[in-house]
Amino acid sequence: MQGAAGVLKEGFLVKRGHIVRNWKVRWFVLLQDKLLYYKIEGGKKEPSPKGRILLDGCTITCPCLEYENRPVRLEKLLHIVERMCDSSTGIKRTRNLEQGNRYKETFTGSALVDWLISNSFAVSRFEAITLASMLMEENFIKPVGARSTEATRYSDLSEQFLDDSTALYMFAESSKKNTSSKEELQFNISELRGTIVKQGFLVKQGHKRKNWKVRRFVLRADPAFLHYYDPTKEENRPVGGFSLRGCLVSALEDNGVPSGVKGNVQGNLFKIITKKDIHYYIQASSKTERAQWIEAIKPLT
Repeated sequence: MQGAAGVLKEGFLVKRGHIVRNWKVRWFVLLQDKLLYYKIEGGKKEPSPKGRILLDGCTITCPCLEYENRPVRLEKLLHIVERMCDSSTGIKRTRNLEQGNRYKETFTGSALVDWLISNSFAVSRFEAITLASMLMEENFIKPVGARSTEATRYSDLSEQFLDDSTALYMFAESSKKNTSSKEELQFNISELRGTIVKQGFLVKQGHKRKNWKVRRFVLRADPAFLHYYDPTKEENRPVGGFSLRGCLVSALEDNGVPSGVKGNVQGNLFKIITKKDIHYYIQASSKTERAQWIEAIKPLT
């Protein structure tokens, strides 16, 4: 690898595999004629690149142009889900038996389309199907039973949600947080309504296994929350997060590994202690980035 002077840009990106078509977080380094990518193992970048892309003759395209509009889209979908859960005006949920499995609180595809139109979220069945497909893409609802699950195998997203009275759907586990309480669901949704102050990739130590994983962190204000997402998953739902009210955040010196930190640490560590005395150990890619995160978090605590 060339020296630091030859590096044009570096940082985390999410790359899709060629053989196993899953997504992996890699540390990319852009040089004049090539793009190198490294595996992060135990919280530290491996010394040798995992692979390289020669740039001579390459064409660059961006198939995900609407990604920047996702926060706006997510806000709209959160509002729809909140209305769907209303006990008096929300979508009616019933028990259903499908191929020997009994499902609680399900609704049919056609019932959701009807509800979206009657509540003025869509003006046509096609528009309602598109909206319902977005709810499924963002993991707010999920298909249950053979009919609706089979449709998800189609490559075209617009064909995955069925406007059908035999296709069953229900609220996804991640959006309901395993609870049937409307108040708790509204609270979880309200966490994501804050204004996004800062977002980016950081490396976080797990609480149980103490292993290090790359996560996309999103810092929000009003209400002040820090959520983290698994960037290898296509759904845009946090895998964890916590309120910043009453938290303490501080940088950790790199000369020696603090107690509570395990694994092969790259450096640029900082720690967040929540009001409930839960300790989060996080690594930034540089001292500058660490300082920027701490400066952004402190006013929200």
